[in-house]
Amino acid sequence: MIQLLGIPYDKNSSYLRGPALAPPRIRQMAADGSTNFFSEYGLEIKENKIYHDLGDMTFERTDPEPAFQQIMSKVSGILANTGRLICLGGDHSISYPLIDAHADVHEGLNILQFDAHSDLYDSFDNNPYSHASPFARLMETGKINSLTQVGVRTLTDHLREQAGKFGVEIVEMNQFSDDFINQLKGPLYISLDLDVLDPAYAPGVSHHEPGGMSTRDLIRLLQQIAVPIAGADIVEYNPTRDLHYMTAMVGYKLFKEIVCLMQRNPLG
Repeated sequence: MIQLLGIPYDKNSSYLRGPALAPPRIRQMAADGSTNFFSEYGLEIKENKIYHDLGDMTFERTDPEPAFQQIMSKVSGILANTGRLICLGGDHSISYPLIDAHADVHEGLNILQFDAHSDLYDSFDNNPYSHASPFARLMETGKINSLTQVGVRTLTDHLREQAGKFGVEIVEMNQFSDDFINQLKGPLYISLDLDVLDPAYAPGVSHHEPGGMSTRDLIRLLQQIAVPIAGADIVEYNPTRDLHYMTAMVGYKLFKEIVCLMQRNPLG
């Protein structure tokens, strides 16, 4: 059974706090009764039937290094005992320890990152653990086989240099093509930053970056993935900026579609 874990941590947000409030708000969409539990492929994504909810982590210390070590330890224990995991963040910095723990279990792990930003800064605002830096930290480990970033529309000269240094494949919105789908390899980890969507579809994010995907575009891409899925996260929902819980419902919808994808594309 797939495990769900909330990681309510936003200490490394560079602009606004708020993503630490996200996991319970996304869960609330399942309880409110305004939608049902079914994915678009007809799978009922119901707790204790398809997934088990482990609740939210609580942090003994919120400084990045001890907090990340706690995430690593927690996730490593889950993967050792129960298999696959989907996490609700939290700012995007949590993906560093989260994916690092997955890479220790799944040799040759590949990452598919949906995001308006590449999050490859060597250090942002003098913080190497910033939510703008997790994928630089991951690529430095040498454990990641490939990183494909989709939906990016904020590249700086430094970020382009970083992408070249680490051999990152970037699918920018200004030259978008879904050809990358056929190049994906398993095992695959999906990291989904909700700001990959245009703010019209997901206003509840800290960094509004116009020119993004529609919700339908993103779901269509997810549904085309055909390789084994090792794990996933959904990050950067900020309830303090949301409108009528619109983005929370988008997050819950995407949660259902990703869990369905994990069921359809099991590890060998």
